[in-house]
Amino acid sequence: MEAFELLLPLAVILLLSKLMGLGSHKCGMPAVIGMLVAGILIGLLEFIPWAPLQEAFFGEEIKFVLSVMSKIGVVLIMFSAGLGTDLKKLKQTGVVAIVITTMGVVVPMLLGWLVASLFFGFANVLSNLFYGAILTATSVSVTVAVLKELGKLDSKVGASVIAAAVIDDVIGIIILSVLTGFAPKGEGAETGWNWFSPNAGLVVIKILLFFIAAVAIGVALRKLFDLMERRAPHNRRVPIISLACCFLYAYAAEKLFGVADITGAYLAGILLGGTLSETPYVESKVDQMGYLFFSPIFFANIGIANIEYFSRINLQFLAFGFVFVAVALIGKLGGCGLGAKFCKFSGHDSFRVGLGMMVRAEVVLICTEKGVNCGFVDPAVFPFVILIILVSSILTPILLKWSYRREEKKKPLPPPEHWGETFE
Repeated sequence: MEAFELLLPLAVILLLSKLMGLGSHKCGMPAVIGMLVAGILIGLLEFIPWAPLQEAFFGEEIKFVLSVMSKIGVVLIMFSAGLGTDLKKLKQTGVVAIVITTMGVVVPMLLGWLVASLFFGFANVLSNLFYGAILTATSVSVTVAVLKELGKLDSKVGASVIAAAVIDDVIGIIILSVLTGFAPKGEGAETGWNWFSPNAGLVVIKILLFFIAAVAIGVALRKLFDLMERRAPHNRRVPIISLACCFLYAYAAEKLFGVADITGAYLAGILLGGTLSETPYVESKVDQMGYLFFSPIFFANIGIANIEYFSRINLQFLAFGFVFVAVALIGKLGGCGLGAKFCKFSGHDSFRVGLGMMVRAEVVLICTEKGVNCGFVDPAVFPFVILIILVSSILTPILLKWSYRREEKKKPLPPPEHWGETFE
């Protein structure tokens, strides 16, 4: 393959992803949906039996290069998510956010595990748990936009949802790290779960060592970045070195500790985001590079690489898929709603918290891809994961707006003597 041959698929992916992303945004849905649709549309070209077209988009070398760029896109997305994780918000809500998040992780994960076990058998423990782990992910970007539009972002519900989302990401990444640590290594490796095997103990020890080493190095990095920022504020060396740290963390996590590379990238983002006084500047530079080029390739590549699995879904998996979508929505709504209720939220506010945490976006796709790569998750689940994103992104804003408008209509009118003051 000549280098210039890659330029055509890249041009088509970027252009179509942008157009589809704009269309999704105008429909009130995340741009992620449009990028996925772009990938699916490009993937459909594989069914056109024209040799030049097949060679241009679906040659083995083209697929390999796109998969590498897709991996970089995943790492950048998780690094950006880590940079945007504001740990200070946790202090504002304290126990409330922890309770909401815990319920919002435990309930959907148990439901996902139960559904997978009922359809695929209880013996596949790790695989079934990974299906549950996929449902722990959340993305509150749509919720934040709606609450901001309604003027409720600084309300008790808004603050709780944002803080709970921070903890949700952290817990979800830890769960993902533990499960991927048990991924079979090499051909013929066993996928069963034996807590008493030496391998199980080694996995847990390596994960703990990774987090200890990552935090310890992060403390040293804090001093280095503080020094650089004082000497050269808003200098490009800060985001460049930050990006280098992201890649090193991601590499070390996977290569040295057997932890998912996205965990390393996310943790690097948290550590640097908490230490940099110019975090917004670094985050903007990372986002420019990621969402301008690598991230669209990641989302489109999911559609391109998995279009073939749409036709492989049998009746049993179809039934599983729709139940999986249902428990994904019910698990977050019910789990987070119950957590809010335990914290003495009103019934209406508990419902809103559950709705706010129900939305999924890019993180659920990343978790699913990691499960597929580890051999725990059937790639045929991708269409249903996309459906989860689509349905939750549509339902959440509609139901949130309805909830608040319904409450406004129920408010009693002020006494007649105050009408002049109220309606001036």
